[in-house]
Amino acid sequence: MQSAVVDYREIRPSVVQITMQDTVHKNTFSDQLIIGLSEAFGKARADERVKAVVLTGYGNYFASGGRKESLLQIQERRISFTDSDIYGLALDCPVPVIAAMQGHGIGGGFAMGMFSDFVVLSQESIYTTNFMKYGFTPGMGATMILPKKLGFSLAEEMLLSAKTYYGRDLKERGIPFPVLPRAEVLPYAVELAETLAEKPRISLVTLKDHLVRDLRAELPDYIAREVAMHEKTFHQPEVRDLIASHYIGG
Repeated sequence: MQSAVVDYREIRPSVVQITMQDTVHKNTFSDQLIIGLSEAFGKARADERVKAVVLTGYGNYFASGGRKESLLQIQERRISFTDSDIYGLALDCPVPVIAAMQGHGIGGGFAMGMFSDFVVLSQESIYTTNFMKYGFTPGMGATMILPKKLGFSLAEEMLLSAKTYYGRDLKERGIPFPVLPRAEVLPYAVELAETLAEKPRISLVTLKDHLVRDLRAELPDYIAREVAMHEKTFHQPEVRDLIASHYIGG
């Protein structure tokens, strides 16, 4: 399977790498990227030889969240972020997923990476859940996964303040993930995937299912509550003006 903006390939025995490479839109959630990711994870799910997935981006970009046009459509009630479930792709994947976040992770792009089983960040890259910068409450399951993965205090700060952090800043805050120079992120992730691939697939699938069972069970309720918050916050004229005048995708 090959997409113009999502590359899927087996890089080691039983290890596949899914690379987001929408250089035109800087890995914002374009229709092409959403379709490509869904197809790639579907292929990994269906291939019983696969034991580990490495998810990464290109250059300075991991994933940049929603496009300006999509955010305006949500604001106008024409679409919802729940129309495409890309935030749960890594969580629902039966085998472990490693997010090699070598580049910037912005908004929903950062949240999507957090749903992976392993996360590796870059010292030089920026990471932010900047939903509130534009006046609307977070979506993409961010209100669940950030507190689970980063701890409540840091997650609350990131979600409420919408501040931007370099990977090295998050490392100083004690996040429980490796934070490496950008050039070392993908090799580290691939080496970890090779270690995972040494195990029997049925054991990996069984243990991951056990470890993430509660997350999978809780996510729909969090998504429903995020949608309810959007009904209160997303449709303000102020939000439309902030998106229209200040949003810079990627």
